Amino acid sequence: MTRFSLTVLALAASLVIAPAFADDGQKITPKLVKELTDIPGKEAMMLTVELAPGYVSKAHRHDAHTFVYMLEGEVDMQVGGGPLTHLKPGDTFYESPTDVHTVATNTSKTEAAKFLVMFVKNKGAPPVLPAR
Repeated sequence: MTRFSLTVLALAASLVIAPAFADDGQKITPKLVKELTDIPGKEAMMLTVELAPGYVSKAHRHDAHTFVYMLEGEVDMQVGGGPLTHLKPGDTFYESPTDVHTVATNTSKTEAAKFLVMFVKNKGAPPVLPAR
């Protein structure tokens, strides 16, 4: 991917992600957006998320198939009605398009946590939305 493509991707992702998360507790780094030409109207988006020590996310949803792969640190994650899941490096987590992500907490008070997220979503749709 060219430097220009990454710049455009970073700007686009910040415009759709930032309004839902207007706080200083996380760093979102866009990695890829790719139209899924064999699935009309769908695209994949990959990004990394770093959570500051002790960070607690606001409830939100993704309106996408959401796949999480834990890279560093430890977090607790939960969707409404689902079990609380403690993730360590190498662990995975899935959210369906209808789930509300109620818990995303960095369990460490001293170390950041980092994970890779892949969305399969409607083309051009924002990856993060407020909880309904």
